[in-house]
Amino acid sequence: MAEAHQAVAFQFTVTPDGVDFRLSREALKHVYLSGINSWKKRLIRIKNGILRGVYPGSPTSWLVVVMATVGSSFCNVDVSLGLVSCIQRCLPQGCGPYQTPQTRALLSMAIFSTGVWVTGIFFFRQTLKLLLCYHGWMFELHGKTSNLTRIWAMCIRLLSSRHPMLYSFQTSLPKLPVPRVSATIQRYLESVRPLLDDEEYYRMELLAKEFQDKTAPRLQKYLVLKSWWASNYVSDWWEEYIYLRGRSPLMVNSNYYVMDLVLIKNTDVQAARLGNIIHAMIMYRRKLDREEIKPVMALGIVPMCSYQMERMFNTTRIPGKDTDVLQHLSDSRHVAVYHKGRFFKLWLYEGARLLKPQDLEMQFQRILDDPSPPQPGEEKLAALTAGGRVEWAQARQAFFSSGKNKAALEAIERAAFFVALDEESYCYDPEDEASLSLYGKALLHGNCYNRWFDKSFTLISFKNGQLGLNAEHAWADAPIIGHLWEFVLGTDSFHLGYTETGHCLGKPNPALAPPTRLQWDIPKQCQAVIESSYQVAKALADDVELYCFQFLPFGKGLIKKCRTSPDAFVQIALQLAHFRDRGKFCLTYEASMTRMFREGRTETVRSCTSESTAFVQAMTEGSYTKADLRDLFQKAAKKHQNMYRLAMTGAGIDRHLFCLYLVSKYLGVSSPFLAEVLSEPWRLSTSQIPQSQIRMFDPEQHPNHLGAGGGFGPVADDGYGVSYMIAGENTIFFHISSKFSSSETNAQRFGNHIRQALLDIADLFQVPKAYS
Repeated sequence: MAEAHQAVAFQFTVTPDGVDFRLSREALKHVYLSGINSWKKRLIRIKNGILRGVYPGSPTSWLVVVMATVGSSFCNVDVSLGLVSCIQRCLPQGCGPYQTPQTRALLSMAIFSTGVWVTGIFFFRQTLKLLLCYHGWMFELHGKTSNLTRIWAMCIRLLSSRHPMLYSFQTSLPKLPVPRVSATIQRYLESVRPLLDDEEYYRMELLAKEFQDKTAPRLQKYLVLKSWWASNYVSDWWEEYIYLRGRSPLMVNSNYYVMDLVLIKNTDVQAARLGNIIHAMIMYRRKLDREEIKPVMALGIVPMCSYQMERMFNTTRIPGKDTDVLQHLSDSRHVAVYHKGRFFKLWLYEGARLLKPQDLEMQFQRILDDPSPPQPGEEKLAALTAGGRVEWAQARQAFFSSGKNKAALEAIERAAFFVALDEESYCYDPEDEASLSLYGKALLHGNCYNRWFDKSFTLISFKNGQLGLNAEHAWADAPIIGHLWEFVLGTDSFHLGYTETGHCLGKPNPALAPPTRLQWDIPKQCQAVIESSYQVAKALADDVELYCFQFLPFGKGLIKKCRTSPDAFVQIALQLAHFRDRGKFCLTYEASMTRMFREGRTETVRSCTSESTAFVQAMTEGSYTKADLRDLFQKAAKKHQNMYRLAMTGAGIDRHLFCLYLVSKYLGVSSPFLAEVLSEPWRLSTSQIPQSQIRMFDPEQHPNHLGAGGGFGPVADDGYGVSYMIAGENTIFFHISSKFSSSETNAQRFGNHIRQALLDIADLFQVPKAYS
């Protein structure tokens, strides 16, 4: 085949007359361009490293300082107070470039200027770090900003006024502080008070006091020592022990999904949609590599940590018997594709040039049109990533450590990301409530063997052009993948576009070599392991009940009229709904971020508080006036907002206790208090889905450009997983998961309780009932 010859740089044959070499100019051209592109990336990284290293300074500011020093010297003004003369005397004597007095003077002034410049950068960075340690602004009432906060904001803007690159603020971010043990235990006891009767609470108080007095001081010293030494005292242990050491399947238990735009559709052509989306993804990766993406800023001035974005692409979770590892590559020039039981390798570049959307559409159409059948054992191979981690690690070592299986597996694991081409069609139909839930189920687990759950993310494409993501959780949290997804969907809709027939704009290059089939040699023993993993995964997937719905009566706009935060409003509604559903309260997990600190990830907000339970009980009794209920609600909302702010500012409960528990295990110290705390089940696990991290378009002008967010599986077998996205002024999307095997839970029933709880709370504020 002509394409196969183009892929080889040179060939040779041995003849009686000697060795006959045949060079492929096209292939050599591609090799040359690839090398040039690689060197460009290296130079860009070096340049960015320098610019990032001197931020908020710049080469221009260095030149200004040098010119100012030299200029003052010509004006007979010694701004160095004699330091330039000292430096000049210290320079080596003799021949060479330092021979003339003028050269020695200029060099001395350049050294002095560089020292002043570096000192200034250090001073500005330390000042910025001190300023970023101030979190008083978070606790001030909306519209009532103190003078101190105004001065602080002016200083922050002044020190970060120069256009920053993605990682410019990393070294200026403060470290996550270690809370005092007494404060953490006090907040912990306060959080469990509504869940325990007097006898149980008294027993827990005794355990906590014994721990605080006897065991905690020693553990805390080690934790403080780690906080001085490490960039973040939590994140590395959190990644290892919560994610990488987990031996249960990633599917449902750890991975989560993200939905496409659900109220509009740009095209029905599957290959065309993939062409635009994947081109946009690689554009994003290029910006990421060049650090051209702006850092996410709270209030537009407070930088968030960006370190999680480093492993978004070219990353795979490698299974191990005891613990997994994350393998991240600096670059990858292809994606791995799954379609109808076959695996393909699709190149994203032609030489140094990124393939255009129309070229990618053609390549994906070639895969869709390929009639070849799967090889023995190939169809369900990805079920290994959906089953137990130990079984996958053993199979990987036994059957994929050499030969063509190793080469094919490396093609998947070294890919930029994984692409799954499904034969089914899913989308959201507002007239069919079940459609959103079916769409979510397809994204969460598919058929258990058409997703590669180990990749940082799998891009899922349905036959009707609808898309979605399934993301592995260890490398980063949901806001990071959400940042990518917002950019990609915005670029697809407003920058790339389609023809009237739904195809990518422009003409493709038919001379491109088609995608390559990956070759496998999977023995019967391995096929048996694959089938076993598939059965484990299928049982898990079949047990998941997922109920997704769009809440249309109101959204953020109406909630703000109640003078409370939208998140607190929804969280209190969840408490009311859960009590109506189960007749009791439970330990509730809400994820908040700690990205205002270096390498920060998440912290837990314990949403079931004494204030929220008092409100729920009052609502249930039915004997309180609306004014009393409003007062109780406002107290609960205020408490929730304060807890959320404490969690964001490093004063949470659970990460501190988690790290103390790990230190106790390292030291061989037994703590009944920590053992009990860490074993408590989260029967209601919740998360708000971020949106509008990037302003790609005006939502008021394009109100239908809404994603539906995403979701995850239940954390406890007898509990609920709830994610929600407050999508603009007038709607909220909910994703509720539970397990069919639990007789106590029902996702749809809980969803109906959530609907009613939201309406009942809104009614307390006598909001006009246009939504009724």
